Amino acid sequence: MDDTPSPLPSPETIAAFLQAPSTWEQIGILLTATLAAWLLGRWLQVRLSPIIQPGAIDERARVAMRTGLLALVPIILWLLLFATVTTLRRHEQATDLLRLALLLVGALALIRMGVFVLRHSFSPGSRLKAWEGILTVTIWSLIALHLLGWLPIVSQALDEYAISFGQLRLSLYTLVSFTLFIALWLLVALWLSNALQWRVMRSQALDESLKLAISKLAKFALLTIAVIGAMLAAGIDLTAFAVFGGALGVGLGLGLQRVVSNFVSGVILAFEGSIRPGDVISFGEYVGTVQTLHARHVVVHTRDGLDLLVPNENLMTSEITNWSYGDRNVRLRLPVSISYSDDPEAAIALLVKTAANHPRVLADPPPLGCLSRFADSGIDLELRAWVNDPERGLGNVRSDLNRAIWQAFKTAGITIPFPQRVVHLTGPAADARPSRDSGGSRAGSAHGRTRAPKGSPRG
Repeated sequence: MDDTPSPLPSPETIAAFLQAPSTWEQIGILLTATLAAWLLGRWLQVRLSPIIQPGAIDERARVAMRTGLLALVPIILWLLLFATVTTLRRHEQATDLLRLALLLVGALALIRMGVFVLRHSFSPGSRLKAWEGILTVTIWSLIALHLLGWLPIVSQALDEYAISFGQLRLSLYTLVSFTLFIALWLLVALWLSNALQWRVMRSQALDESLKLAISKLAKFALLTIAVIGAMLAAGIDLTAFAVFGGALGVGLGLGLQRVVSNFVSGVILAFEGSIRPGDVISFGEYVGTVQTLHARHVVVHTRDGLDLLVPNENLMTSEITNWSYGDRNVRLRLPVSISYSDDPEAAIALLVKTAANHPRVLADPPPLGCLSRFADSGIDLELRAWVNDPERGLGNVRSDLNRAIWQAFKTAGITIPFPQRVVHLTGPAADARPSRDSGGSRAGSAHGRTRAPKGSPRG
């Protein structure tokens, strides 16, 4: 039988503590100080809120002031309790309860500010914002149990409720410990991942796709280490998960095959650099700009304002056109026809001049006009011009050039022909017997006369 004395006070000690006049005096002081701190904190928050609006002051100063405002009430309460405890100790009065409250309130203020700074270090709109209150209460509760000396008792009580799976023993204490440790380790892993990503993205020596690949792999490795470290810290035997690992392998081979394939394809795409953020690609009937590369898919923004989530596996196995893979220059080809009565040289000069005046058309390589062929209805010309910003669209440049060509040809008197057919009606041949219709008129046809088929009635 364990003879270790319980850290919990006995009922007689609790009764004597509650019957002491100094206890109720300290409780009254604590309640009064809490009310005063809450009222003063609310008043200061209302007065200082307009100052910390976005754009009013520097962003760093704004974050610092918001951090202080979030813990304003505990800070004010801590200052009031500190002054009260100092005064009572000079008069040799009991301050046990107030000193404990002083420690708890100080811990709450530090935790509140620390969690806010940690959440803001990820991003202002990160998912940690939704768990900020729960995380603060959890950490503060653990510190409070430790300060009160009740943490061993709570741990022992939670460890009594356990379930065994062969050699693996899972207790409520193990699950709670694993949850707390994995939350802590994941926060550290995500913070390190963001810091590494920020450092890698600022590098000038690495390609964009390589930066993304390093960031994603580092994040995956840190999260894996966090999970394994949390399991070891919680006292979970990893060898007991051998069967689970085999089942997981079978699941990956069957149900999660496409997920793993997309992940591996994403890593390959990032490392080989065939698709990078900012590239203009076309696949199927879609043309768009690559926004970001994720572990499972690539976000492609089209000119219609759509964000397509294309699985990485599709980009690896299907044929795509990357308009800016090796060179961002893209050539536009605009066919145009002129009539045979117009001068091709003058028309070509107008085409080149029109293209050179467009702000998005490159001067090097220069625009070029050429004569393609002599067609039935006119002379076919072609304007070839280069642009180096395909992400801004090609249809708008094509439209601008076509409109400018129309205006230039119209001003110069150059005709753009359209398909037409001319039929010449001639009389009957001299050596042919004329044929008459019922009215006695001659019937002619193009390049010959029309003969009525045998057996057809005559007028």
